[in-house]
Amino acid sequence: MDTFLAIASKRDQRAYADTPVPDEVVERILDAGRLSGSSRNTQKWEFVLVEAGRAALAEAVYAPGNVSTATLVVAIVGEAGGFDVGRCAQQMMLAAWNEGVVSCPNGIRDPAAAAEICGGEVKSVISFGYPERRRDPQRRSADEWSARANRRSLDELVRRA
Repeated sequence: MDTFLAIASKRDQRAYADTPVPDEVVERILDAGRLSGSSRNTQKWEFVLVEAGRAALAEAVYAPGNVSTATLVVAIVGEAGGFDVGRCAQQMMLAAWNEGVVSCPNGIRDPAAAAEICGGEVKSVISFGYPERRRDPQRRSADEWSARANRRSLDELVRRA
């Protein structure tokens, strides 16, 4: 998929099919996170595949259904700063979208519970799965996806100094 098309067509989704994400796709998603840039290449993170603790982790985020219904849940754990974590998470989510897997980042309501479940400070929880309703990013051009996005216009966001 064209990179800009992937960016323009990707939307956070919270309704997942029961279809498991194959191991080779999980590995690509995790590898995309591994390949993310980080401050001074410190890579101060670990990726925790949350399986047995999924129900408990669902209660530690703001929208429990996102985690409890996902077929893949990844927690980014460690000392990485917010910018690095954001880059890492977005890389994983775009790699997933390239494979037809949708995703949603989840805010952490109970950091202490999340840390106990995941074995360290949880910086981000991302839920993944195949979409309940299939989406075809190729049905529109990147420009069409961009025009349809519920986002402020560049005229509102860009200024020169």
